[in-house]
Amino acid sequence: MSKPNTRNKNKRQRPSDAVDSTSQILRKIHEANDVTDDDINQLFMIWKPVCQGCRVNTRDNPNCFCGLVPPVNGSRKSGLWQKTSEIIQSLGTNPNLDRRYSDSTPAGLTNLGATCYANSILQCLYMNTAFREGVFSVEVDVLKQYPVLDQIARLFAQLHASKMSFVDSDAFVKTLELDNGVQQDTHEFLTLLLSLLERCLRHSGVFKAKTIVQDLFRGSVSHVTTCLKCGRDSEASSKVEDFYALELNVKGLKTLDASLNDYLSLEQLNGDNQYFCGSCNARVDATRCIKLRTLPPVITFQLKRCVFLPKTTAKKKITSSFSFPEVLDMGSRLAESSQNELTYDLSAVLIHKGSAVNSGHYVAHIKDEKTGLWWEFDDEHVSELGKRPFNEGSSSTPQSESNGTTSSGNTTDVIQSGSSDCRSAIKSEVFSSSDAYMLMYSLRCGKQENQEGKSENPIDITKGEVGNVQQLEGGYLPLHLYEWINTMNAVFLESCKEYNSRKEKELDALTERKQEVRTILSEAAVHSLEEQYFWISTDWLRLWADTTLPPALDNTPLLCSHGKVLASKVNCMKRLSELAWTKIESKFHGGPKLGKGDYCRDCLMDGARMVVSSDSYRDRRTFMKSIASDVLSGKCEDGMYYISRAWLQQWVKRKNLDAPTEADAGPTNAITCSHGKLMPEQAPGAKRVLVPENFWSFLVEDALKLMPEDECTSFILDSSQCCHCTEELSEVACYEDSLRTLKVKQRQNHEKLATGKGIPLTPQCRYFLLPSVWLVQWRIYINMTGKNSSSAQEPERLDGVINTLKCKKHTRLLERLPELLCKRGSFFQKNPSTDKLTIIPELDWKYFCEEWGGIMENGVSALIEVGNNTHQSASPDVIDLEKQSSPDDNMDIDAQQLILRASPEICEVCIGERESCELMQKLSYSEGDVFVCLVRGKEAPKAILEASDSSFEVDRRTSKRSRRTNYGNLTSLKVSATTTVYQLKMMIWELLGVMKENQELYKGTKLIDQESATLADMNIFPGDKLWVKDTEMHEHRDIADELCDKKTGAQDIEEGFRGTLLTGDISSEAC
Repeated sequence: MSKPNTRNKNKRQRPSDAVDSTSQILRKIHEANDVTDDDINQLFMIWKPVCQGCRVNTRDNPNCFCGLVPPVNGSRKSGLWQKTSEIIQSLGTNPNLDRRYSDSTPAGLTNLGATCYANSILQCLYMNTAFREGVFSVEVDVLKQYPVLDQIARLFAQLHASKMSFVDSDAFVKTLELDNGVQQDTHEFLTLLLSLLERCLRHSGVFKAKTIVQDLFRGSVSHVTTCLKCGRDSEASSKVEDFYALELNVKGLKTLDASLNDYLSLEQLNGDNQYFCGSCNARVDATRCIKLRTLPPVITFQLKRCVFLPKTTAKKKITSSFSFPEVLDMGSRLAESSQNELTYDLSAVLIHKGSAVNSGHYVAHIKDEKTGLWWEFDDEHVSELGKRPFNEGSSSTPQSESNGTTSSGNTTDVIQSGSSDCRSAIKSEVFSSSDAYMLMYSLRCGKQENQEGKSENPIDITKGEVGNVQQLEGGYLPLHLYEWINTMNAVFLESCKEYNSRKEKELDALTERKQEVRTILSEAAVHSLEEQYFWISTDWLRLWADTTLPPALDNTPLLCSHGKVLASKVNCMKRLSELAWTKIESKFHGGPKLGKGDYCRDCLMDGARMVVSSDSYRDRRTFMKSIASDVLSGKCEDGMYYISRAWLQQWVKRKNLDAPTEADAGPTNAITCSHGKLMPEQAPGAKRVLVPENFWSFLVEDALKLMPEDECTSFILDSSQCCHCTEELSEVACYEDSLRTLKVKQRQNHEKLATGKGIPLTPQCRYFLLPSVWLVQWRIYINMTGKNSSSAQEPERLDGVINTLKCKKHTRLLERLPELLCKRGSFFQKNPSTDKLTIIPELDWKYFCEEWGGIMENGVSALIEVGNNTHQSASPDVIDLEKQSSPDDNMDIDAQQLILRASPEICEVCIGERESCELMQKLSYSEGDVFVCLVRGKEAPKAILEASDSSFEVDRRTSKRSRRTNYGNLTSLKVSATTTVYQLKMMIWELLGVMKENQELYKGTKLIDQESATLADMNIFPGDKLWVKDTEMHEHRDIADELCDKKTGAQDIEEGFRGTLLTGDISSEAC
């Protein structure tokens, strides 16, 4: 059995088919003068079957309700049927997303722009239990006196007990007066912050809190210089300096052990660097080294990844891999051996991401002292790393390292001497990182002991050292902080609860609304012709099915002037069942109610009459078109009335319509003159044709239908042309004839000047000088012929033009004389197309005076003389001949000089003043384009050198896009006169990728190397073509390094935290 064909089941009818079917029904109604039920079913398309399975809603089927809602699991971009996630997003920010995952998960800190360096350090300090409890133990009075202590205590309290996954650090940053838009160094921030906290905490009455900073983080070193002659140390060697962090070299060193050895190594002082020994009273060889005197419980190593490059005078970050152990024994590195075990565990790693020194991003990997788990603190985001500081797949990974030891897997057994009497084997894993910037190690012991052997217990605020404390999971908080954080948490939890309630209410309402729409649409179809039904607007139905809160029911767009249903609106309405209509009307009200018999019989009868009338008009118009075609082809011989030929051609091209349109009016408008008479056919656009009387009557009938008040002007066969317009056309024709004769005569008088050919110049002959601009305008004027010749602009009168060539002060010539050249034994003007003056023969000047109102005696004359170089001296109005003659020239000009003398002479004073003003104006451009080409190879092609030497005009329009030339791509750069060469080189670096230090920038053959100079100083103008060569001398670096260095350099790169509370006097901030 063959598969049934359903291809054409829901195929739409073409609009033309539907129109023809409707027209036939209306013709039938007109003939019968009655409307039957079958006519209604056909006109309103009630007969069409209930549609199912359409992809979109069918307009020409009132029984189709497909496509009003998406499929069961479908969604739409907007409205009621959006995805649930998008609807939830419209409710606003979900505070639950900011809720801390669990109390054991640390909280993050917000980045206020460029405060990641501060966030990393604050997290390291907070995760140190002893320091955190020390801050919490400070008295309330001291906190109020020193805002920095109050803010760090509040910040730690939020990190400790807040229900949010991240904490806003804005208040703390503002208290320190930090610029949150400038990236700073973490080591410098840590040092200054600990110093500030130490100065503030000394005012506390709690003993442990008073010295918590120095007890935990401060160690001491001494710089020892030993004379190799007498063996004594210098007096300065006994001085002890405190430190918060040891700065270790990284360049050329691969491990922490190697960096510590380098830090504590002996430096030989000899030769020119000898030491003056006070005991020996002479300059002697000596050694210098750093000795560790005391070590803090928390020791910080700052890895010096930033180095200065003398060649580029810039800083560069060292990104080589650096290894460090999980367990570090520092006992053997003390200057004086200690009886206590100095074994340190890795507790934090600060990482700097990015290749630039003054930019990038800081994150911290910190170990939880309680659980032993490592966490990554990346501003607001905190993620668990596990038992190691680096997870797999990161740029910093664990590795095995063997320094004369046995290793297995990722663990290395490192033998370190804790004292002179005992040796202990420490099983330590070694990690490697190319971005680690600071390392923190904590002393391994239950009770931290100092170098004197005294036990220092961590602060226990539960034993009465601080009153009014409240216990939380994971630690204790003072009462004032406990109440404050509880209030904040209550507000936050309430906002979460409110959001959840609003979300649940919104989703329930949406679910109920969607179910309502689907239920009503499933009951909307009318299955038989006998059932009662109601009409409803499709536009309102779409709005109702796709809106959460639809408006009141509105069927008014379906009504005619009699308040009934229009058959022409069948594409804009749907046939709804009585059940579905009752549900919609009862809930959304509105109307009007349009039922089964509410069609308008009067409108149907009027429509039927219009169809019959349209048929008659269409037939008549088709017949008239055939007549019009005969008229245009010259086959019609019984023409009686004139109409416009152009109008008739357009009329024939139009489609057959049911009624005339506005374009059918005015068949004689184009041939009617301003006097209301027949326009002469010689006038532009006045061509006409004769049409028969029946065709003219048809056109007049259409025109009266369109504009009854306007009378259509008629011109019969024997109508005479307008005498006024004929006379005007004759005058114009006479003027054009005389003008044509005048131009022909001038072309004959000035044959070579009219064609632009070069004029040979003869020595000892008199010539005249004319402005080249005037001569070009004259040449265009006399050579323009045809219809538009009379519209060409005439050149100015010569008398006024010649006066502009002379200065008013000295009545001398204001332009420099043109250069001459010798070519094949004849002399010519060298650059007639670019020179401001053109040399013309005396006879041409005489004719010009007669033709254009010049005065023979007022002209600027020029005399060509041949002189001798050995007897004549150069004068301002003398132009040397450029010798370009061939070896075959008969004239011997080696010892001769061609002299062009002008009368009046050149006014060097006025010319100099004018050129100075023009140069100043040219150098003050605010925005222009220069073009740069990257040249590959040792030398630039000759074409680009010549192009670079010749500048564009300042006001010349240039393309903003790159242009392809035979020597490379020209890149357009937007510059001004005050743009520096440095800024131009930075633009070239960004666009062409050539580092600033490797650029050799040229204009022609001139090297542009003064970076502080402006483009105006270097005579670089808009339109100039520059070329740059890549020397490849210096190592490539990122442009971001230069931009950051320049930014900080403009503010003095050494300022750092100057102007903030970290470098200020704390007494000024105390209340």
